[in-house]
Amino acid sequence: MKLSLPPGPLWMKNPYVHLGIGMIALSSLFAFSSHTAFRPVPDASLKTPTPVPSPTPWRLEPVPQTVNAVYLTGYSTGNSKKIKEIIDLADTTELNGVVIDIKDYAGKIFFQTNSTLIHSIGSEEIRIPDFKNLIATLHEHHIYVSARIAVFQDAHLSKVRPDLAIKNSQTGAIWKDRKGLSWVDPGSRDVWDYNLEVAREAIALGVDEINFDYVRFPSDGDMTVLSYPLYNPNALSKAEQMQKFFAYVHEVLGPMPVKTSVDLFGLATINEDDLGIGQIIEYAYPYFDYIAPMVYPSHYAKGFLGYQNPASYPYEVIFYSLEKAQVRRSKLDAVLSYVPSPTPENSTSTPLKAPDVSYIKTGLLPRNSKIAKLRPWLQVFDIGATYTPEMVRKQIQATLDTNNDSGWYLWNPSNIYNPGIFARE
Repeated sequence: MKLSLPPGPLWMKNPYVHLGIGMIALSSLFAFSSHTAFRPVPDASLKTPTPVPSPTPWRLEPVPQTVNAVYLTGYSTGNSKKIKEIIDLADTTELNGVVIDIKDYAGKIFFQTNSTLIHSIGSEEIRIPDFKNLIATLHEHHIYVSARIAVFQDAHLSKVRPDLAIKNSQTGAIWKDRKGLSWVDPGSRDVWDYNLEVAREAIALGVDEINFDYVRFPSDGDMTVLSYPLYNPNALSKAEQMQKFFAYVHEVLGPMPVKTSVDLFGLATINEDDLGIGQIIEYAYPYFDYIAPMVYPSHYAKGFLGYQNPASYPYEVIFYSLEKAQVRRSKLDAVLSYVPSPTPENSTSTPLKAPDVSYIKTGLLPRNSKIAKLRPWLQVFDIGATYTPEMVRKQIQATLDTNNDSGWYLWNPSNIYNPGIFARE
């Protein structure tokens, strides 16, 4: 498989870009947002995944049920001083996990792979020199390793494979959002396979979890000129298209020795519509081990729950959102396991009914499936308010108070985590 690649790297270094961070309002209750015309390369195929390298690496045993993790960029992960800092925290506090960028929103892959497919796309930009050894070192300190993959926002793949990129229907050029970032088609099986190839490579090195981010349609920019090469809005809703991707991830990664998680907008815990981006939480629940809603208080709009500045009320915002998500989780579990009981003749009793989830097509979902648990992303950055360790602890307490024993992920794009955040052990 050969590719002619355009000269020069394409890399954007802004770590603040995260699926849940931004400035577009998708609801009166909530405010957030979350890479020239390119030359087609007809001989580039994304349909031939390479075998998982061997031998199988040492894995974390047992896998902890409660994971308290912090986010690290590729740069931080390749910095030995930062890794020592994280290990020291894990050795002395409740911290026991990391979420590491392995493929970012620009489409760059930060570790060395053995994949001819990935090599043909030319997306490697090594920032983690010996990922396998690093994973082993983290495991020695009982640190759970989650590998984060940004999926449908992908500037590099859009450039190398413009036939897979979302286009501007008026100009035919690759469409870009308000930040100048480009996206690939969520309906493309080639795109799915490419990202799952990245996941396979990380699994082969021993990661404990694959975390999928940017699993959505674009949310900002000129939305009136979007043109998809493969997704057909007349055949599937955006939410149904995402459900198909979620099901495919489960089919491919389900048999592998790894946990999976998916990042959703915080409002997906509350709204029953797809937010215009294809995210309905019920369509994700049956296919992952963990749902990771990005319930950052600063991203809720003025007036949410009656608060002028929701960022100043981290406990209340997190508790409300996660409680709603838990209720929806329980309802879906009841629906997917519901078996109608026969009603005897002349009975005056009212038969039990399944809960109402009429806003989704339950027929798309597998019956009696294991429903994902919640492991939310919490705010550590100073937007809307100064997020002191006390403010972060309020979010953690809200997570615990919603019957959530799966843990949490902390998001700070600067990767600075005050030791005062973490309970000592």
